[in-house]
Amino acid sequence: MKGSLHSRWLAAALVALVAVAFLLAQDRDDAPARQLSAVVAKKRASFLNVLDAQARGDGQADDTAAIQALIDAGAGSIRFPPGTYRLTRPLEIDLDRVGPVSLVAEGTARLVMAGPGPAIRLRGTHGGTADPGTVQPRVWERQRMPVVEGLAIVGAHPEADGIQAAGTMQLTLRGVHIRQCRHGVHLVERNRNVLIDGCHIYENRGCGVFYDQVNLHQSNITGCHISYCGGGGIVVRGGEVRNIHISGCDIEGNMAADGPPTANILLDCGEGSVAEVAITGCTIQHTRNAPDSANIRILGRGYMLRRGERMEFQCGHVTIGDNVLSDVQTNIHLAGARGVTITGNTLWQGYAYNLLLEDCQQVVIGPNMLERNPLYSYTDEARNGVLLRRCRDTTISGLHLHHVLQSEAGMVLEGCQRLHLSGCTILDCAPVGLLVRDCQNVRCHGNVIRDDRPQGRGVPVQVLGGMDNEVGP
Repeated sequence: MKGSLHSRWLAAALVALVAVAFLLAQDRDDAPARQLSAVVAKKRASFLNVLDAQARGDGQADDTAAIQALIDAGAGSIRFPPGTYRLTRPLEIDLDRVGPVSLVAEGTARLVMAGPGPAIRLRGTHGGTADPGTVQPRVWERQRMPVVEGLAIVGAHPEADGIQAAGTMQLTLRGVHIRQCRHGVHLVERNRNVLIDGCHIYENRGCGVFYDQVNLHQSNITGCHISYCGGGGIVVRGGEVRNIHISGCDIEGNMAADGPPTANILLDCGEGSVAEVAITGCTIQHTRNAPDSANIRILGRGYMLRRGERMEFQCGHVTIGDNVLSDVQTNIHLAGARGVTITGNTLWQGYAYNLLLEDCQQVVIGPNMLERNPLYSYTDEARNGVLLRRCRDTTISGLHLHHVLQSEAGMVLEGCQRLHLSGCTILDCAPVGLLVRDCQNVRCHGNVIRDDRPQGRGVPVQVLGGMDNEVGP
C-alpha cells in the first residue's frame, strides 16, 4: 500500500515538474520553436495538391486563384490530381519570392488556358552565365531547377501560350503535353541550362519551341514529338543563342499551308547570332504544300561593317548528322552559315532541293544518302537536286545522289570558290550529272557520274565559265 502511494506521489511530482518547465519555456525566447513549426508546416505543404487549396478540377470553375494561392504560399512541390483545371490568367511563378517549385502530375491532369498569355509563366533573376561562379547564392537557394512534369496544357484562347520562361536557371520540362496554344514553350529575355525532355508539343498555331530574342546558352531538346505547329517546330529568332542540342526527336508538319515560310527547325540570326548547334538522330518531315517549306533552315547575316571594315557575321559551328528528312520543298537550306558539317543523313522528297546552300563558308558535306526509293514511287514530282551557290572553302566527299528530275543538273555548283568534290556517286540524273558554272579554284575528281537508264541521255559533267578549275568525273 505504501509502495502504491509512493508511486502515485512520484508520478504527480513528475507532472508538476513538466508543467513548471512548460510555463518557464513560455517566458523564454520561443524563436526556435516557431522556426520548427514553420519547417513542419512547409514540409506538409510540399505534399499538398491543388484540391487542398479549393481548386475544383471540373473544367468549369475558374481554378486560377486557388492554384495561384498555393504557389504564393511557397508550397514547393504542387501536385495535380486527375481533372481539368480551367485558367483565365497565367499562373505567375516568381521563383525568387516563392522558392523552388515543381508542378507535377501523372499525365492525367490538364490545364485549359482560357485567357491570353501563358498558362504557366516562370520568372527568375539569374543574370549570369552557366559558369557556377556567376550564379548568385540566392539563385541556387531560391530558384534552382524549376520543374513542370506530366501536365497537359490546352489553349482555349487565341493568345493562349503553354509555358513561358525568363531569367531561369536549369528549367526542366519533362513529359509535358501542349496543344492548341499559340506558342508551346516560349523562351524570352535570358535563361540558362534548359532541358525539354519527352514532351508532346502538338498542333499549336505558332511555334512549338520558340527562342524569342532570348539570350540562352545550353539547351537540350531530346526525345520529343514536336508536330503540326503552324509557325515552325523549333524556332530561333534573334537574340544570342549557343549550345542547342536537338536529339532523338520526331519533328514534322510544322508549317501552315496559308502561313509565311518557316521550317521544322528554323535558326534565324538575321537580328542576332546562333552557334554551337547539334541536330542529330531525328526524323524531320512534312509539309511540301506549305510555301518555301524546309526541314532544317539556317539563316545567317552574311557580312557587316565594323569600324569601316567588312566583317563576317554568320551563324556557325553546326553539326547536322544521322537524321531522316523528307517531304518538303527543301530538306536542308543554309544561307550565310559558317562552319557546318552535314553527314550521315538520309534525304528524299525534296520537291525543290535536297540540299540548298547559299553564301556559306567552311562547309563539309560527307557521306549522305540522297535517293529516290521505289517505296515512294508516288513522289516522282520531287526534284531532289543539290545546289551550292556562291559558297567557298567547301569539301564534298562520299555523297550519294540518285535520280534528280526536272532540274538543270543533279548537282549544281554556281559561283563557288575553293571547293573540293571527290568520292561522290551521282547516278541517273538528266540532262547533266554535275554542272559547274562560273566557279573558281574548284577541284572535282574520283567521282562516279553515270546515267545508265534505258532512255538515259545525261551528260556526266558540264563546265560553263569560271577559271582555274580542274573538273572531271
